[in-house]
Parts: sequence; C-alpha cells; structure tokens
Amino acid sequence: MMKVLYLLNFAGKAGTERYVETLVRYLSQDGLVQPFFAYNEGGLLVERLEEMGVPCRRVEMRRRFDKKAAKELAKLCEEWDIDLVHCHYLREHYTALLAKKYNKKIRVVYTNHFVLANDFVTRLSNRFMDKRQDQMIAVCNKGKEQLIANGWSGDRIQVIFNAVDMDAWAGDRSESTMRAELDLPEDRFVMLCASRFAEDKGHKYLIDSIKRLTELTAVPFTLVLAGDGPLLEPSKEQVKELGLEEQVKFIGFRKDIKNLYKGSDLYVNSSQHEALSFLIIEAMAAGLPVIATDMGGNSDIVNDEAGCGMLVEYDNPDSMAVAMKCFLEDPAFAAKCRENALRTIQEKFEVHKMAKATYGVYEKALHD
Repeated sequence: MMKVLYLLNFAGKAGTERYVETLVRYLSQDGLVQPFFAYNEGGLLVERLEEMGVPCRRVEMRRRFDKKAAKELAKLCEEWDIDLVHCHYLREHYTALLAKKYNKKIRVVYTNHFVLANDFVTRLSNRFMDKRQDQMIAVCNKGKEQLIANGWSGDRIQVIFNAVDMDAWAGDRSESTMRAELDLPEDRFVMLCASRFAEDKGHKYLIDSIKRLTELTAVPFTLVLAGDGPLLEPSKEQVKELGLEEQVKFIGFRKDIKNLYKGSDLYVNSSQHEALSFLIIEAMAAGLPVIATDMGGNSDIVNDEAGCGMLVEYDNPDSMAVAMKCFLEDPAFAAKCRENALRTIQEKFEVHKMAKATYGVYEKALHD
C-alpha cells in the first residue's frame, strides 16, 4: 500500500481541506493509500482526520524557501516511510520540493486549487523549482492553462475535476429542518449561497442583485447566506441599508450543509475566483440547479452540455438578477436543470472516478 503524506499549511474548513479529506477517505477505503497528514496551522481538518485515525503532525513552515522546514519534513517522511507527498499551496509545495534534497525516496504531487496569475518573481522561482517536480494536478482546464503560464511544465500536469459521493448527498427534501428554523413556508423559493464572506466571493454585488430582483419579479423568495468571514458584518449592514431583511437571511457558519441544500431550490455562486467549487458540485449532487459566475473553472461545470443552470457575468447585478428571475418564474426550467445536475455529477464529478484518476497520478509520480 502506498504511503502518502498530505501536506497543507492551514488545515481549516474551506474547499482545499474538503479536497484533502475526500482523497484520504476514499483512497484509504479502497485500500490504495495509507494516509498521513502534516500541517502548519491547525483547524477543523486536523480534528476530522484524527477522528478517522490518520496520524497528524505539525511542521512549522514560515516561508516558501524554508530549509529548516524542508529538513524537518524530510525527517518526518523517513520516520513514517512516506512514498509520496501531496501538497496544495506554494509554501508547502516548495517545502516538499526542497525536502527531496534530504530524502531521495519521496516524490511530490502538487494540486493547484486556484486560477490566479503569479507575479514575475514567483514565475521565475516556479521555473527554477520545476526541475524537482514529479506530477501536478489542476482541478479545472483553465487551472492547467494558468499553471503553464506560471512557469510549470505542461507535460506533467493532469486535469482531474473535484468530485463528490452522490450517495452522501442523496435524500429527500422533507429531511431538511432549515425552512422550519427560518420560518419559511414550503412554497417559498429559497436560494442558498454558502461562500465565506471575503472580498473575492462577491457578496456585495450578490446583495445588490437581490435588490434588483425585487424590482423584476413578484414571486416571493429568500436568499440564505451561510458562512462567516471578515465581510460578514458589512454584508449585514448592506442588507439593512437596502431594506432587504425579509429577502436575505444570515445563518452563520454551518456544518449541516446537506440540511441547507435539501431546504433550498437553487444554489448561487457569486465568486470572482474559482477553480472548481466543491460547494457547487455538492449542491448539484443534492439535486440543486446552479447559477454561477463565468469565472475560472465554473464553465467546466455549468455549460450548455450539462444543462444544470446558468452562468452570469461577475459583478453585474443585472445579469445575476435576470438569471434568478428565470428560475423563480419558470418551474419547468428549474426542474429540468435539477435533473441535469444529477446526471452531470454522475458523468463528470463522481468521487470514485476522481480517486482512481488521482491514484494514477501518484503511480506516475513514483514510477516515471
């Protein structure tokens, strides 16, 4: 069995952590990988992996070129007899590549979770570090294009979409307690956005879109905003200023995300930056159609072939509001998108296919 050390600087509760937890769970269940985990800053992911029986250890990583951290990581890999290190951001990626100098056995796989251009200095350092790289994973097609533009060799980059377990998100709408909690009638159209309240998640223009929507339709609706973050309070203030307290409900960070999906009619993504959002594909696996911004890898999920929702222009309240209006006023369209969402997950974003493809990359890194 292959021993894989998953390396992450901050082990919190966002999409990258969900990606790591997914791989650990399904690759170990299939008997392909014995997982280990190392991190710099602890959080919810550490708790979840420890509950699964995964050995966890802190490795302090202060900067990208941190030789002390590289030596500590190499020593840890020797202690645990690690075959491969799978890392996720540049700090830990560089640390793992430097660790190869002190432990010749280990191989390194890097997954890129963003579609963001690096600055000139970082592109140069990427090219310098590229000769140490074994294999890379991009979670969307635009992510691969950006990795190449950022200085990495394209022949070592594989595109593997994030994925979910359909069985985990199956269930009936009647299971949800969200509407009762918020005192929402069963016939109210409910939209959900569960992104963290940060600048690039687009909450400001999303709330402006809701104001515009109130001018376009008479159909009663509610937007539920789950999550926390630095812009939560400014978002609440914006809702008050626009007089949208009846249309917008804030419910904070929630662990019962399936409960929220099952109580909703539509999932909304308003982000400026996305690679391939777990929230979007989870919502689809739970039977929700999607409105998403035409940014990053969202078009790999929502497109004409999939027929599971609509893409809108980022930071354009009119574009978002008109798309919302289509779902509110055309139940047949919404129903067709729900049906197509489930089909799309099965065909393109199913977790066992993702796990198998990722293990293939591991084998390629070890044997090429």
